[in-house]
Amino acid sequence: MNILIDNKSGEPIYNQIYLQIRDQIISGALEENQLLPSIRGLAKDLRISFLTTKRAYDELEREGFIYTLQGKGCYVAPKNAELIREDSLKKIETHIEEIIRLAQVGNISKADIMEILHIGLEGEL
Repeated sequence: MNILIDNKSGEPIYNQIYLQIRDQIISGALEENQLLPSIRGLAKDLRISFLTTKRAYDELEREGFIYTLQGKGCYVAPKNAELIREDSLKKIETHIEEIIRLAQVGNISKADIMEILHIGLEGEL
């Protein structure tokens, strides 16, 4: 599991950890039921506070991406199709907001955007 912390990003460290682990789970880089590094071990490896790592793991568990077995550690939860769908929808919405902004700046019509979308989706779905 690779996690890179960017102290200059302005993003809280716990959230950087959360997002990177979540993305690795969604992409399949971390497999279902795979044991994750211990909270203390990850904190030591990243040279950050134990509490910061615990906060990221707690959030991952709350969101259903990992589960904990008392005394054994944290594991990747079986993929929840609804969680993955919801995450994808959030990302699409963010990109669409950017597309709308760019279309307004460039005076691009809705018809042009729809045509680009249709061409991009041909044969894809």
